[in-house]
Amino acid sequence: MSVRNRVLVLVSALAVLAAVGLAAVLHASARAERRDHTRAGGPRVTSGAVSLRGSGRLVFRNLAWGPHRDELTSVPAHDPDGPRTAAGPKCLRFYAAAGTGVCLQAVHGPVSDTYRALVLDASLHIRDRYDVPGIPSRARVSPTGHFAAWTAFVGGDSYAGTDFSTRTAVVDTRSGTLIPSLEAFRIVKDGRAYRAADVNFWGVTFADDDRTFYATLATKGRTYLVRGDLRARTVTTLHANVECPSLSPDGTRVAYKKRVAGLPKDAPWRLYVLDLRTMRETALAEPRSVDDQAVWRDARTLVYALPGDYGADLYQVPADGSGRARKISPAAVSPAYLG
Repeated sequence: MSVRNRVLVLVSALAVLAAVGLAAVLHASARAERRDHTRAGGPRVTSGAVSLRGSGRLVFRNLAWGPHRDELTSVPAHDPDGPRTAAGPKCLRFYAAAGTGVCLQAVHGPVSDTYRALVLDASLHIRDRYDVPGIPSRARVSPTGHFAAWTAFVGGDSYAGTDFSTRTAVVDTRSGTLIPSLEAFRIVKDGRAYRAADVNFWGVTFADDDRTFYATLATKGRTYLVRGDLRARTVTTLHANVECPSLSPDGTRVAYKKRVAGLPKDAPWRLYVLDLRTMRETALAEPRSVDDQAVWRDARTLVYALPGDYGADLYQVPADGSGRARKISPAAVSPAYLG
């Protein structure tokens, strides 16, 4: 092939690549624009005041297409599929308790996004901002509202495989004192001090004593439930094969996702509840893989997100292994029950 023909082939290839790239950008832009317009048949969402005080309300990130997509949305807890009241800010992950909220959000830049955590007061006003070192994944607030925690992916973007790294931070919402990474805590594994370069933490859940928390510890290809002490700066392993724990209102049980042998590598989890007194596990009646940190609606019921038409829908299932799972609200994620 002559030099001239080679140049023509190269120019043609570059033109094709440019056209494909332009088409992809235009398609993404058009899809983003469509998401800004209300979709017929979707949830009814209107602007209004959203408060993190009181009780009997459910607040979550709204995923319904329209001007309020990604905003925090409030509905009556007894009517999660009812009309929604929405207010800013827009969050990727959210949680709230005792009048304090934490909102993990993206800050869009000209080249790439950065991420931050906002600590919110009961009226959704920003009290503090903290840089988040990667893609937000999990968020929690302690029952007293005095502590908040968040997890971000700093390498990889999925818990399904093993090639990822996380960073989990805890902040005292009263003083602003930040623990940037739980990896600084002393680890007690199987009764002995433990150190390893591959340690990761994620999925914090708090007890109501402003000291105790639970989380996932991953090392050497295995995961563990750990109990942490914020004052002593220690974590202690309790049970293997536990991810994204969620402590029950009475502090006696932990709901979590567990890897089950034989399931697909990209969907390996089932929901379980662990009794912390007996260490007895109970499989829940949700047959699908749940990649979420479940929330206790009350002492008997768990709520979590599964993929849906708008991104995700909320489901609930009994916490004792009985009954069946059912959808309670479409186009929603990151639920928090107030009071």
